[in-house]
Amino acid sequence: MIKVKQLAHVCIFAHDLEATRSFYRDVLGMDTRFNFLRDGKIFGFYLDCGGGSHVEVFQKEATTYSELNQINHFCLEVENIDAAIAHIKSKGVDVTAKKHACDDTFQAWIRDPNGVKIELFEYTAKSAQFVGGDRIADW
Repeated sequence: MIKVKQLAHVCIFAHDLEATRSFYRDVLGMDTRFNFLRDGKIFGFYLDCGGGSHVEVFQKEATTYSELNQINHFCLEVENIDAAIAHIKSKGVDVTAKKHACDDTFQAWIRDPNGVKIELFEYTAKSAQFVGGDRIADW
């Protein structure tokens, strides 16, 4: 059986990372929890929404926004990712293998019947969402 604990994060794309960071910090009061780095450069970050929830932002200059293209994916924190994967497979739904991510979480991915990407997350004691610290992307 699967047990969803909470909405962990929503992922958005940004044309301008620093303008986006400033907006969420200065207008909405959301602090950066950690940055994602690739080749020594920041290409994304996590914003703290309180209560263990976050907004994940990635640079994507080619992003276009319309009624059909506003959120990249949403993420659900699950109690036990191995049990969740087994349950999802038992329902005949394709699910990726569990991956240990650069932010020290475990993750797997599925799609809903409409093609919406859903990330499944299990935090660890070392997860950047709790301990902070920039992380070097491995994808």
